[in-house]
Amino acid sequence: MSVKYPAAGQNRLLVPGESPEQGAILKETVAELRSRLSDQFAELTVERVAIGIFFTGVKLSNGSGGICFTPIKEIPQAVCCPSSLRALPCSGKFRERSVADFLDSLFDESPVKRAVGIAIVNAMSASCWERNPPKNYTIERGSDALETIEIPDDAHVVVIGALVPILARLKKREKPFSVIEMDPRTLKDDEMPFWVPVERTAEVVPMADLLVITGTSLLFHSLEPILACANQGAQIIVVGPTASMLPDAFFRRGVSVLGGDLVSRPDELLDILSEGGSGYHFFGKSAERIIIRNKTGSCENSGCRRESL
Repeated sequence: MSVKYPAAGQNRLLVPGESPEQGAILKETVAELRSRLSDQFAELTVERVAIGIFFTGVKLSNGSGGICFTPIKEIPQAVCCPSSLRALPCSGKFRERSVADFLDSLFDESPVKRAVGIAIVNAMSASCWERNPPKNYTIERGSDALETIEIPDDAHVVVIGALVPILARLKKREKPFSVIEMDPRTLKDDEMPFWVPVERTAEVVPMADLLVITGTSLLFHSLEPILACANQGAQIIVVGPTASMLPDAFFRRGVSVLGGDLVSRPDELLDILSEGGSGYHFFGKSAERIIIRNKTGSCENSGCRRESL
């Protein structure tokens, strides 16, 4: 599988300097999916795809569904028929194509192609959980990690991305925190005193006792360098529909919790996405929040590795 790194975009979070292999988590997850699904992997095809305004969703031939953030802001010249979308794979011809045809797109220059690929990875992960329930981690259904994670009273919290629920909790806590966000316009006025420019990521992340990272960092291949500069003892949480996949590659890098989404009614979800729907329209109906927790509870016990910068 050849890896092509995307050009830096508006929402892409980068750590300055030499970085660990970007996209390694996705590569390892795909390898694990191939192994765990074995003979079924070659037979799996894409039944439906919906590229919505807010989310991209897929349904596979075995009935499993997956979802990913749609990177609308990353489409150059996002006006009527932008030329950058001419290369979008198989528009109008997604049905019955093998899932393997889409996995190279995880590393394509087109962010929309990457979104389709990640949605497929998430759908295949759901297939794995249905066939073989996890043993070294737990999946809690119906819970939002951003609303339920414990925030130690004396912890310095660093948030990467404008994650509204956790920012609301941090403001009520009335203690200093840091929020790293590429586009500060997404932050409210009372959040701006805590804003940190993305250029300071490598400086601020090691200070975190609790590090909360948006799952869209997977889409832009910036998660690995962020994890590499985290403090060894920090609790690390990756959240968002994009990070709704097998967690082993995350755990090996010190992540203790993933907060994602599990699609329960793929056709209903894709209908909503095709009509411009957002999470308000499908959570608790055609998809539910999930929390994936590492049973070992620590980086040391899970054999995780922090790649050095």
